[in-house]
Amino acid sequence: MMPHAEPEPSRPLWSWIRSSPGTHIWLLIIAVTSVVVVIAPDHLDHVLLHRNSSNIHELTRHPIRALLSSAFWIENPASLALYAALFELFHAPVERWLGTLRWLAIIATAHITATLVSQKLVLMAIQDHRAPRSMVHVVDIGVSYGLAAAAGVLTYRLPAPWRWLYLAGVVAFFGIPLLGGGTFTDLGHAIALAVGLLAWPLTRHPQPTHVSRET
Repeated sequence: MMPHAEPEPSRPLWSWIRSSPGTHIWLLIIAVTSVVVVIAPDHLDHVLLHRNSSNIHELTRHPIRALLSSAFWIENPASLALYAALFELFHAPVERWLGTLRWLAIIATAHITATLVSQKLVLMAIQDHRAPRSMVHVVDIGVSYGLAAAAGVLTYRLPAPWRWLYLAGVVAFFGIPLLGGGTFTDLGHAIALAVGLLAWPLTRHPQPTHVSRET
């Protein structure tokens, strides 16, 4: 993997974007798909979200496409600003710390694992008549699974004792909904967080954030 470029003091924003390219390319694609949803004719937005969901119907018919495309859409375009802030808060620091390849490997593993496990449990609930058949077509957009994984990995970037306070906070944030009988999405978040926490071996030798320019 190519090392990150040295910051340019005169262009701090561009330097920040260059230091975490994967995060910002992903965010740009989400912005584009959000605009598509906003300008789409009536009812077409629902069709787009369902076709790009990683629900049971789409996973059965187009598993690879469903897993990939669901990571680039959000259900409510009005939440784009919030997602942008969360990407900068969690994804960008992790990518800068570990490098793009390791960051991507962790996020992709979490997204795939959380999606497949949670949808398998939905299928079992349908088969046991504990969930309606319509759940086969539920909208399952996986952007937040990647965020949960990044939040987990970021634990190892913090020094003690802040690390333990942060860890308690993220475990409570993603774990409390499960105690109250959470949804399959809540379960997916918890799984993705666990994948991020289990990625500790990949954080032991992080990529250098910057390299010096040749003179």
